[in-house]
This record gives sequence, C-alpha cells and structure tokens, in this order.
Amino acid sequence: MRILIANDGFGDEGGVQRYLDAAVGGLLARGHELAILHRDPIAPADRVPSMAALPQFSVAGAGLDAAIAAARAWAPDVCFSHNMNVLAIDRRLAEVAPVVKFMHGYFGTCVSGLKRFGLPMVEPCQRTFGPACAALYLPRRCGHLSVTALVEEYQWAAEQHALFSSYRAMVVASEHMRREYIRNGIDPGVIHTNLLFPTCAVASEPSQPGPQPSVVFMGRMTTLKGGDLLIRAVAAASRRLPSPIRLTMVGDGPQRPAWQKLATDLAIDCTFTGWQTDAARFDALPRADLLAVPSTWPEPFGLVGLEAAAFGVPAIAFDVGGISEWLRPGVNGVLVPGDPPRAAALADALVDAFSRRPELTAMRHGALAVAREMSLARHLDRLEKIFARVANTTAASCRAGL
Repeated sequence: MRILIANDGFGDEGGVQRYLDAAVGGLLARGHELAILHRDPIAPADRVPSMAALPQFSVAGAGLDAAIAAARAWAPDVCFSHNMNVLAIDRRLAEVAPVVKFMHGYFGTCVSGLKRFGLPMVEPCQRTFGPACAALYLPRRCGHLSVTALVEEYQWAAEQHALFSSYRAMVVASEHMRREYIRNGIDPGVIHTNLLFPTCAVASEPSQPGPQPSVVFMGRMTTLKGGDLLIRAVAAASRRLPSPIRLTMVGDGPQRPAWQKLATDLAIDCTFTGWQTDAARFDALPRADLLAVPSTWPEPFGLVGLEAAAFGVPAIAFDVGGISEWLRPGVNGVLVPGDPPRAAALADALVDAFSRRPELTAMRHGALAVAREMSLARHLDRLEKIFARVANTTAASCRAGL
C-alpha cells in the first residue's frame, strides 16, 4: 500500500515524532511504500531518522499548491495525517487521497486544547465544544488570559471541528479520547481506538531499584504536567517515611525555574537534569521505584508511563484522561484520584506505596508484561486494517461511480 504521511513538521522532540519514527519504520518493514508531506522548513533527517529517505513534499519549500500536486502525482492509496496547525493543508489532503486522521490531542473539541479548567480550581473539563466554551474561556481560565488568544484559538478549534466530516477515519490512542470525539459529533463507526506502544526497546528483565526510595518525572515542564504538585507531595510524603524520597526531574520548560525554587524551599532531595535526548532520556529510570505522571489535564494517553514500563518501572499517576488505559492498579502502578488532582492525595499514595516497597518492587514484572502486550506490532496490525478498510471503501465507491 502507498501511504502518504502528513505532519506539521519536525521542530520539537515530542511524543508525536517518536511515534512517527517507530510507526514509519514498522510500516516500511512490512513492505508499504511511504512518502511525507509537511509544512516545516526543517528537514526530517535529524529529527525522524526513518523518514530521511522518503519522498518529501514540503509546503514551506514548494508552496501549498505545488506540494499537494506533487503528492497527488505520487498517487497514494491513503493519507495518514497527524498534527497540522495549518488547517488549509489538512483540508487540501482530501484532494490527494482518503484521509485517516490521528488525533493526538483535543483538537476541535476544546478551545485551548487543554481540556481543563484553571479556576476556581484545576480540574478536567467534560464539556462538548461550542459557543459556551468561548464564554467560559476567560472566567474559568481555560487558556491564556487574553481576548486575542481566545478569538484565535476558538476560530482554529471551530475550523478543525468543521473538518471532522472530511476524514474517512479517525484514530485515537485511548477509549477516553474515542468517547471525547463521539461526544463531539463523530460517528462511532468512523473513529477507532488504537493503543500506543513503547517507543523504546522492552527489557528482557526488570531493572532493580536503588536502596533509597526514588521517583522520576519525565516530560515538558509546564503547568499542565503537575510538577509542583509532585514536589509538594514528595516533601509531604518524605516527612512521613523512614527514608526520604529522592526525586529526579528530567526535562525542561517554562515552569522549571519555579519548580526548582519550590524544591529548594521545601528542602527535598531533588535533581533537575535538563532535557535529555535519545537513550539518555531514560538514564534515570532503571534505578527508580516509580515514574510519576502528575498531570493536571486529562492526558490523551500518557505514553511516558508505557515507556517506563518497558524498563520494568511502575508508575504513579492521577487517574485522568487515558491514563487508566495502560496503568492497572496493583499490576504496573498506582492510580491516584484526579478529579481534581491534589498534592495531598498524591502524597498519601506515595506513603502507601513506599510503606509496602516489596509489593511495589514486585510490580516491575507486571510493568514489563503490560509493555510487551502493548506492542508496535499490535498497533500496526490495527492500523493496517483501518487503512485497508478506507482504501477498499474508496475503490468500491469509485467503481460504483460515486
């Protein structure tokens, strides 16, 4: 099958690019022909290695009309579209081939895409997208405290919402996200759940934790990721445990200075490593007892927890969004009530987990088992069925003259 991959670009180190690198490599290994259309002037060679040798159609380099024409001449059977902040590109993709859209976030179902209220407290939002969302945006602090941001983000979300009907199929990473899009008007027969997979190698045996209780955070340091709640929870839990918890914060972002100051003020044993790339991202994981996912927004999936599981490291996370799709309490980690997410509840869960550390260590085998179950091969099997269904339906419609 000839598959055109469409993505907005290659300018960050996020999970979408790690997903694409693994998925593209897997599809190529299965004998599919692939090409890529993107709007980013950054070439993919250094960011997504598996795409370096693919035919390239660059909107930034050739312009939209020429890129679309070249992609159409390549004659793909299906287009697999991902993050695309210039929606004119997504709209034009239907001229090239039937589009399968992977919704990695709350695109077209939320004005800000954060799917949570900031006031009077931080809590997940269950609303469907519509004009009332615009009315709540500023008073409930759904995003930036800016009328300009409200107008721009609402217009973009409305435009994305209007494109839903142009996609022949939609893919999401969790049942939580499938329910979200069905609630926002998508036909249940069009949207498919396809659970993600570890984008790193799965260990043959679980690693063993070090002698001191330890927790690792990995990710972009933004308010959504809840690092401040984690730091407060570690401080509170350490006062109640025989040995204090060592916390390692891997990543970077706008909240890093504030989190570092908070860790210093609370006098916890905490190290900030900065952003790590490639294999170095996981250096702190193998000796940790737990990976913490203290997100205050409803994570669409929470891939970092599954990546930790690939090392045999269980996770502790607020029960928000799609987290429970991979985190099974008592098997590969600890779920903490998350509506709303509170530092006190996270501290209680940490105390309970480290008070029964042998049971926590035993979960490392369960973590590996879940990582093996949610494999790339299983994901690609489902993806190929979706592609085949879309392509066959399109071919049948063409034969019927529809």
